[in-house]
Amino acid sequence: MKTYRCQCGVRLHFENTRCMSCQHELGFLPDDRTLSALAPLGDHHWQALENGSRYRKCRNYEQHHVCNWMVPEYDPHAYCFSCRLSEIIPDLSNPDNLVAWGLIENAKRRLLYSLMWLELPIINREQDPQSGLAFHLMEDQGYSEFAQALPVQDLVFTGHRNGIITLNIAEANPVSREQTRAHMNENYRTLLGHFRHESGHYYWDVLLRHSPRIEEFRSLFGDERIGYADVMQGYYDNGPVANWQTNWISGYASAHSWEDWAETWAHYLHMIDSMETANDYGFDLLDASARLPSRQQFSVDYLASISIHDLVNEWSHFTVALNDMNRSMGLPDAYPFVLTDAITQKLAFVHSMIIDQN
Repeated sequence: MKTYRCQCGVRLHFENTRCMSCQHELGFLPDDRTLSALAPLGDHHWQALENGSRYRKCRNYEQHHVCNWMVPEYDPHAYCFSCRLSEIIPDLSNPDNLVAWGLIENAKRRLLYSLMWLELPIINREQDPQSGLAFHLMEDQGYSEFAQALPVQDLVFTGHRNGIITLNIAEANPVSREQTRAHMNENYRTLLGHFRHESGHYYWDVLLRHSPRIEEFRSLFGDERIGYADVMQGYYDNGPVANWQTNWISGYASAHSWEDWAETWAHYLHMIDSMETANDYGFDLLDASARLPSRQQFSVDYLASISIHDLVNEWSHFTVALNDMNRSMGLPDAYPFVLTDAITQKLAFVHSMIIDQN
């Protein structure tokens, strides 16, 4: 993700709500995909100094300070484009839920930023009540130190169904999330990772379910018509297939072709978002021998102009440095993955599906 510049020249970041230099309040403008300093106009209206247009703050910005997105003056909705997608939110009478909700909404907005600049269709339930995109951010009904002790009907399972992405808000608790990550023997588990993965299921329905490329998908990822519930139960009972690292980006991806697609989709979003950040800070992503521009502007046009192999090469150079930086701080590798030829072929398929729909 790129950063922004305040009208006073200071660098701004995606989640910022105030410039610490000039003290202007800030708002993200979804229509322009930029963060702007704001000038008050009275009656809850603001002028964005970036483009001169008039906006209102999202109600969740004004009331709860868990959002920094703006609503164009002509838009009758009280909530911004992102917050309107959250059909269910946690009980805010619990102050811990307010904190968790804020963290979750931040991650969700980062997902939406990527989907928007990739120009992927984002159809909400107002537009498509049957299968439009929506988010249910929910908590288990009852308390238990270990979720397994609660009756199944009282548990909230993170997942996707018919356009609805459900997230258990316990994932916003870093201790709980790390315990789950260790229990599941995962290398990586984050709120943003959850959203990117589940968005992959949504876009499988949107881009692939009725696509003429479905047989190509099956040749790479496997046949999705194989019984999902049975194979997933087998994964939870027995773990991933032997030597899964050769063909799958994660052990979980080996469970079923839908999960393989969603994990690969999420990984592609990890790559392009991190590389846009590196590009924004002026990092040289390629070694000198490649003789390609090191500060190429990231855009859909740029992605369309580069092969997946060049993209993966750029990514590989960057992640070696990224992991070494983490090790210098005594932290685990930021990128605990290995890209084989088989995985790169799957990334190429995701890459082409995104580019071809534009």
